[in-house]
Amino acid sequence: MNAVRLGYLYGFGAYLLWGFFPIYLKLLRPAGPVEILAHRIVWSVVFVALLLAAMRNVGFLRALARRPRTLAAIVVAAALIAVNWGTYIYGVNSDRVVETALGYFINPLVVVLIGVFVLRERLRPAQWAALGVGAAAVVVLTVDYGRLPYLALTLAFSFAGYGLVKKRLGLPAAEGLFVESAVLALPALAYLGWLARRGESTFGHLSLGHTLLLVLAGAATAVPLLLFAGAANRLPLSGLGMLQYLAPILQLGCGVLIFHEPMPPARLAGFALVWVALIVFTVDAVRHTRRTRAAARTPVPVTATR
Repeated sequence: MNAVRLGYLYGFGAYLLWGFFPIYLKLLRPAGPVEILAHRIVWSVVFVALLLAAMRNVGFLRALARRPRTLAAIVVAAALIAVNWGTYIYGVNSDRVVETALGYFINPLVVVLIGVFVLRERLRPAQWAALGVGAAAVVVLTVDYGRLPYLALTLAFSFAGYGLVKKRLGLPAAEGLFVESAVLALPALAYLGWLARRGESTFGHLSLGHTLLLVLAGAATAVPLLLFAGAANRLPLSGLGMLQYLAPILQLGCGVLIFHEPMPPARLAGFALVWVALIVFTVDAVRHTRRTRAAARTPVPVTATR
């Protein structure tokens, strides 16, 4: 199997796992969102530490200790991913899977928005059009919900910000996840200890199956991230960009078809506008990539000199 096919296999695996993740989170009830988040953090540290030990790759920690700016950026990344994970868990377990799916649909548009205001990038006309249609979608959905779709917006902005910090850090997936989770592990352990003292912890008190599911939250977090890293290293950006819509499509399907969340006409219209914006955005990105590659292959004429 060549590298590109293997990359697509890794990518499909990652996005399939993320797409069906709401089903897994529903199984963790009656644990509350913060307890689930704390277990996800703690068991991620354990799982990735074992993985790194098996790979004999722990020397990177000494190098990081000598880079305070990198450590500060990792703390920011950890805070952003904690907000993202916590919001997502809360959304799923409060029966708002459809709204969480919306967050990941609009995430590419938020990434473009951050590019404009943070990185001072200049947009092409089609990208401006996509942002305009996306803004109209948020207005329609605000009218439908009777409020801003704040869960979706929090997910989109926190994940886009996390992606920006991660891009600047350039850490490999396993090492990055380990350090980010380790930063959050102490407050997570403190919260779990506080729950246990109050007699409100579900860990070890409901059933063996429930306890094992909480423990497996670490693997459920790390495995798709590692698959995604494998895909990102083998696929062109356009191919990876097309795959990213698989997860929110599956999440939306889970919300509507499995959990029977409502999808009234106004909400469907808002989602339709989001999809139009994504189509415009994706088509423009593919065309721009093709033009860039064609220009790179075009030979530059050589002029004779005397």
